[in-house]
Amino acid sequence: MMMSQTLLFISLTLLILPLFFSTTTLAALSPLGAPLQPTPAPTPPTAAPTKPLVPTSPGDNSPDTTATTSSDIVGILRKANSFNIFVRLLKTTQLINQLNSQLITIKSGGLTILAPDDSAFSELKPGFLNTLSDTQKQELLQFHVITDYVSSSNFDTLTNPVRTLAGTKPGKVELNVISYGGSVNISTGEVNTTINGIIYTDKHLAIYKVGKVLLPLEFFPSKIAKAPTLAPAPAIDAAAKAPKPDKEKPSSSENSSQSSQVVPTETSGAISMCGTLVSLVLGVVFVAVLTT
Repeated sequence: MMMSQTLLFISLTLLILPLFFSTTTLAALSPLGAPLQPTPAPTPPTAAPTKPLVPTSPGDNSPDTTATTSSDIVGILRKANSFNIFVRLLKTTQLINQLNSQLITIKSGGLTILAPDDSAFSELKPGFLNTLSDTQKQELLQFHVITDYVSSSNFDTLTNPVRTLAGTKPGKVELNVISYGGSVNISTGEVNTTINGIIYTDKHLAIYKVGKVLLPLEFFPSKIAKAPTLAPAPAIDAAAKAPKPDKEKPSSSENSSQSSQVVPTETSGAISMCGTLVSLVLGVVFVAVLTT
């Protein structure tokens, strides 16, 4: 009886021990909690655009900030708003084709456009643009384009008068720029204004907003100051040009008159001396006679 109980106990122990060890092993291997998620890497900041964007006008919060290609001047001005008249003139005069072609083929330098907005054109005399010929309209727009790239900090390096696409016509088509204290003043002889903002800038193109339409003085002939004419050189008198002698020689007639005047003077002196001697001799003789 005791033997059977002992065998039963050993059998139960052999059955329970493997279960116990397997449970302990599973417990040791199983995690106590949910596995930790790996920490995500920080998102790198968005790179800044490589090209400057066309700034929105005041009050325009449009989310569209897509960069415009530098060769599309019309697209830049349209995105900036309120340059409709300037864009229309660029198209009607076909100057826009010339400007875009220059920007495409340019390798150094660039262009600087001084763009007046619609309010600047509204300040012109009513019907003024209609009085201009097609050639004058093209010259007006060319007068707003400087033939080199000028950054906002380099206006003080320009030499006046500044060369524009309108060419050089002293006293008629002259653009003078003065930069002082962060302000850029522009004068044409007829119009004085300032640069009010930057519309667009890159390596070869800069577009600035100006407060007034730049009118060349050539469009106002009555205001062009006439160039002073030099007085003709005075005629040189041949007699005055010839050197004068130190002392003029008297003529023959003068010599004869001088001789006639000198000779009597000397003769009268001799006669006077002779008379004196005769009187002296007679006086001595008279005194001698009386003493005898």
